[in-house]
Amino acid sequence: MSINRFLAFISFEKKYSEHTRIAYQGNLKDFQDHCFETFQTKNIDKIGYNFIRSWIVALVEKGNSHRTINRKISVLRSYYKFLLKTELISVSPLKLHRPLKESKKVNVPFSTNEISLLLGGDFFNSDYNGALEKTIIILLYYTGMRRAELINLKINNVDFSEGAVKVLGKRNKERFIPLLPEAIECLKAYFLERKKLRLIAEEQFLFCGFKGKKLSDGFVYKTVKNYFSKVSTKVKKSPHMLRHSFATHLLNNGADLNAVKDLLGHESVAATQIYTHTSMKQIQQIYAKAHPRGTKK
Repeated sequence: MSINRFLAFISFEKKYSEHTRIAYQGNLKDFQDHCFETFQTKNIDKIGYNFIRSWIVALVEKGNSHRTINRKISVLRSYYKFLLKTELISVSPLKLHRPLKESKKVNVPFSTNEISLLLGGDFFNSDYNGALEKTIIILLYYTGMRRAELINLKINNVDFSEGAVKVLGKRNKERFIPLLPEAIECLKAYFLERKKLRLIAEEQFLFCGFKGKKLSDGFVYKTVKNYFSKVSTKVKKSPHMLRHSFATHLLNNGADLNAVKDLLGHESVAATQIYTHTSMKQIQQIYAKAHPRGTKK
């Protein structure tokens, strides 16, 4: 089937992660199911735009945001681009499609005070789970790595002698992120607790649950949300917000944009620039110091 060939293509040729492949597969299956229910066909290779427009309408009626719908259609676009490349079709049904307009959403990072309150407080238990959960939060904030990158860290990815961690990012691209002393201390404390576990089913992975199995996406998400609910009133409390906070705090304190790009594993500076939101207070301070008639204090 064309879909299986496409999934193999993005996995082995494009080097997309397993997480992305599963997401693409689910997306295509959802579209197939819609076509079967509405048009009594599961063959989505040679269809007209009316099939896709019908799906968009159904997604809107189900309450999906324009952003979510655009992401789903982007998967279809990649699929039909593959069919064009392999000459299975001559024209993409999405040739004239225009993405839905999205409302601009500003993600507010955790403040340095909120993070200090959490990491400096007595919130974590002095057992394996407490060490695990604290290390998860420390690494997400101190390195800016993605949730999937953290979950897939291997024990040999941590180099204490060099004070760095090797991360396998999107499309299997490796990068090294330095570890600050507090992160190193936290990792060492976690390792001590980890050694006490009787059984670790997947020993190569750095993080595992109390029963010794590799962590799930949901566990990491709940860990961040639960702990930050104790110190923050922000609506969004997710692992990505720690990545967002990492980048924003670095840039606000004068870090080079290209250096932050490399730390985040972005392919272009454009992807990193979304984190360059500087507060008006900081802008006023910079302006006052830089302008010839400003205050030089």
